[in-house]
Amino acid sequence: MTQIVAHRGASGSRPENTLPSFAEAVRVDSDVIELDVHLSKDGHLIVMHDEDVERTTNGKGLIREKNLAEIKKLNAGSWFSESYQNTKVPTLKEVLDLLVMRNFRGVLLIELKTDHYHYPEIEMKTATLMTSRLWPFKHWYCSFNIDSLDIIHKLEPDTQLDLILSTSDKKVLQALDRPYIEGIHPKIDWVLKNKATLPDLPLAVRPWTIDDETLVKECVALNTAGIITNFPEKVQQYVKNARNKPNK
Repeated sequence: MTQIVAHRGASGSRPENTLPSFAEAVRVDSDVIELDVHLSKDGHLIVMHDEDVERTTNGKGLIREKNLAEIKKLNAGSWFSESYQNTKVPTLKEVLDLLVMRNFRGVLLIELKTDHYHYPEIEMKTATLMTSRLWPFKHWYCSFNIDSLDIIHKLEPDTQLDLILSTSDKKVLQALDRPYIEGIHPKIDWVLKNKATLPDLPLAVRPWTIDDETLVKECVALNTAGIITNFPEKVQQYVKNARNKPNK
C-alpha cells in the first residue's frame, strides 16, 4: 500500500509548515504528515523548512538567532496568499495539539533540520516532547543528517527512522549499514535511475516531491512505500487512477 505523505502539510494549497496546512492534510486523510523542526535561540522547537525566516515570513534572519516571542510576531502566511495574513509560525507542540484536536490517526513524520546547522540538543528536546505522553498517532523521524538519526535512535530505540537523500548512493549505503534505519527518502530522480534494483533493496522507499500524475503512476508501478507530495488530495486520486489502470 503506497502511503501519501503530506509534505510540510498540504503545502500546495496552504502556506507550508503552518497550522492551516496541517489541518488541511488531516482533512484530506493523509496517511503521513511531514514537517521540519529547528531550535529557536531560547530553545523552542520551531516548525519551518529553512534555517532563516525570509522565504516564508515577512522577517529576516536565522531561527537560531531569534527567540520565540520574536518568531511569533512574524507573518507566515501572506507570502502564500493574503487570506493567510494572520497565520503564525507554529511550534512543534502547537502542531501536536492541533493533530490531537483534529483526531489525526496517521503518522507524524518529523524531519530534524540539522543538515546545514546541527542545533545542540535538538534531538533530546524533540524526543523529550514526543515521549512526554501517548499520542493518538504514531511518529517517525527523518533527516539528511545521519548523525541526528544515530542520536535519536539512542533516545528512542523503537521509533522508525528514515534517511533523506537527493541522489547519493553513498547515503543509501549509510542507511544499509544501520539495521535501525527503516527506509530512505530519495529524490525521485534516484528512484528512476535505480528502477531495476529497487525490488531487491531491503529498505522502504518514499521519493520526494511528487505532484505529477505520470510520476505517481511510476511510483505505484514500482510499489514504493510512500509518495511525498505537496498535494495529498490530488495525489490520492492519482494513486486510485493508477491502480484502476495498471501500466501495461
